[in-house]
Amino acid sequence: MVTEQDTALEAELRRLAGTVPDPELPVLTLEELGVLRAVHVTGPGSVEVDLTPTYTGCPAIEAMSADIERILHESGGMAEVTVRTVLAPAWSTDDISDEGRRKLAEFGIAPPRTTREVSGGGPIPLSLAIRCPHCGSVDTELLSRFSSTACKALRRCVACREPFDHFKEL
Repeated sequence: MVTEQDTALEAELRRLAGTVPDPELPVLTLEELGVLRAVHVTGPGSVEVDLTPTYTGCPAIEAMSADIERILHESGGMAEVTVRTVLAPAWSTDDISDEGRRKLAEFGIAPPRTTREVSGGGPIPLSLAIRCPHCGSVDTELLSRFSSTACKALRRCVACREPFDHFKEL
């Protein structure tokens, strides 16, 4: 039976776990990235955390899990922390929060467009404009389909000539 006290503790533990920075994009927290799915108190001093990687085989999942375990041991007072990798439902770039998208752009990374932005409720267009995070121009070109991580592409703005990462839509 879940008590009101358990619910409050789960909310606090989720808040703590959600503050962990993403190891590959430290400008974002796991909550903003949308990979933190659930936190469940399973007993006294025991918690289970559900985490969904951005893609199957993501090498950062181990670091994320270790960081969540550390913060919930140290700040959450949990003796036993289990982090489960949950693959369904799959993570999507639509899971990135509005604050996360703002932070990516502020950091110089073009945030992924949402499904709503891409399709506008209709068919998905063949050509999709990527906005430069430096000057705002949509006149950009692809330099490489992969950048510093597999989830980003390297682009350059034709208007201001600045290179930038684009977090690819999934």
